Order: sequence, then C-alpha cells, then structure tokens
Amino acid sequence: MENILVIGAGPCGLAAAIALQDAGFEPLVIEKYNVVHSIYRYPAHLHFFSTPELLEIGGYPFPTPHDKPTRREALEYYRSVAQRRKLRIHAYEEATMIRKTSEGSFLVETERRGVKKFYEAPAVVVATGYFDRPNWIGIPGEELPHVSHYFDEAHPYAGTKVAIIGGNNSAVDAAMELVRVGAEPTVVYRGDEGKQRVKPWVRPLFDSAVAKGAIRMLYKSRIIEIKPDAVTIEREDGSLETAEADFVLALTGFRPDRTLLAGSGAETKPETGAPVYDPDTMETTVPGLYVAGVVASGEDANEIFIESGRHHGTKIARHLRAERQG
Repeated sequence: MENILVIGAGPCGLAAAIALQDAGFEPLVIEKYNVVHSIYRYPAHLHFFSTPELLEIGGYPFPTPHDKPTRREALEYYRSVAQRRKLRIHAYEEATMIRKTSEGSFLVETERRGVKKFYEAPAVVVATGYFDRPNWIGIPGEELPHVSHYFDEAHPYAGTKVAIIGGNNSAVDAAMELVRVGAEPTVVYRGDEGKQRVKPWVRPLFDSAVAKGAIRMLYKSRIIEIKPDAVTIEREDGSLETAEADFVLALTGFRPDRTLLAGSGAETKPETGAPVYDPDTMETTVPGLYVAGVVASGEDANEIFIESGRHHGTKIARHLRAERQG
C-alpha cells in the first residue's frame, strides 16, 4: 500500500487518515504536538457549541450524556478513535519542509528534538491547525509576562482584576468563569452588541452578570497599551481611560498556519492568504498536495470547523483512489 503523509493530527487530519485507510492507502500522520492538540489547548471546562454527532469521525459514535460535549470528552473520543483504527502517528515531530521532486513524489523534512528526518511519499495532505498562532494585536505591552492569548481555567485569576480583549465566545466564556472564582473582569470589545458571537444559552447569563456589575462590558472600545498593572482604553468618542489590570487575556482568535504550503509552491489567494484548491478534491495547485480542515480557510479561522473539515479527507481519498485506478 502507498504511504500517504498527513501533516497534522487534529480531528480533520485524523478523519483524513481514516478515509485514506478505508480507500486502501497506508497513511502516516506527522504531528507537531500531541493528538488533537488544538482541543487540548481549549479552556479546561469548555463545552462545544456542536452536538456530538457533528464532531464524529470515521463513523464512530461520540458517546456522551451531554447535549454539548466537553473538552475532556472530545480528547477521550479522538484519542480512542485513533487507537481503535491503529493510526500510525508520529507525535512531537514537526514537518518543516515539503518539496516536490523531479520524479513527481514529495520529500518531507521533519524535526524531532533536534534530529531531522526525511520522508518520501506520492501525496501529502496538509491538515495543520491554527491554535498555536494567535492573532497578535500589535500594541505596546502585549509581550509582557502577565498577558496571555490563551485562557485555560479561572483558578489562577481568583481575586484579581482581569482585562479581556475581545468580545466573542471565548472572551465571554472566560469572563463568566472568572466571575465564579471572584475575579473582576473587564471585557473590551471593538464591536457593538449586535456583532458579538455568543452561544445562545450563555447570552442571558452573560447579560445578567453585566447588569449586576459582576462583569464590566465596554463596547466600541479598544485597549491601546498594556502596562504592568493597568491598561489604557480608548472609547468610541476618542477619550482615554486607565483601568487596573493584574492580568490581560488577549482572546482575539487565531490564524491558520500555512508555512508549509507557502514553501511548497502552492498558490494562495493574495486577498486572504488562503490556498487555491479544488473544492471537489481539496487538491492545491501542486498536483498531489492536498489541504484539509482550517488550513483551507482564509484569515478568518471560523470559516471552517470540525463539522465541515472532517469531510475533506473523504474527498481527498476518493480523488487519490481514482488517480491510482486511472
């Protein structure tokens, strides 16, 4: 069987590997971190927006007593599916280069703990995610040690004042968790209430916390500087205020990592940076090089979710099987 390389062991990469298995290939998955690392980096007590059926891969049911699965359940589910399918996964090995050879195959360079390796394969699926590439705002003080682009859990922030940059689901969830441990969150959001993306079952709870003064919500505002113990906020009318902040959570989203695609020669769209690919096959402008999951989206990683990206592997496997038979 042909050894197809899949780069990335997120849900969409695992789904692609399973589809390739089913099509008679022998995929090898190269993963920079651990299996489904993006989900591992989610907040500890997160509940998914989706139902379990929409997160399933490989035809395996997602067992959960909840309407909305938890982060922990998702980690157990995807890990279990990978084990049951006996997927070959090289964890903690980073793919650093993809190059097409003159013979038409692909040479992929990887590195693990300073040791380089090379793989050759007739086709490569790039399913790299985005959770290790936060959107930096570019304001003074963003690099300070009390500033984070990730929120894991609320406990370390108990009794402190926390400024949150952003106003969508991740920011709102963090603010609600912080209130429960006695923190004082201030949410600073550039948009207005109508532009917020907030889970419908969380919205009334959040609005109630704001109304009671447990959360300070500033719309049409932005933080323009972060200091060791405060932030400078610019309001809609141009006025400035200084607010105390022991910690700052810059929950401004993430960007897909297209480093490998950029070096492979695959064409991208100049306006978004998204790779050019055939939506029926997921093949890029480099024959034999495919994309799956969020890496196929533009700069807005919310364009593609697990729910849709999990089906990309089926298209890829179908096309590779037809190529092999043809």
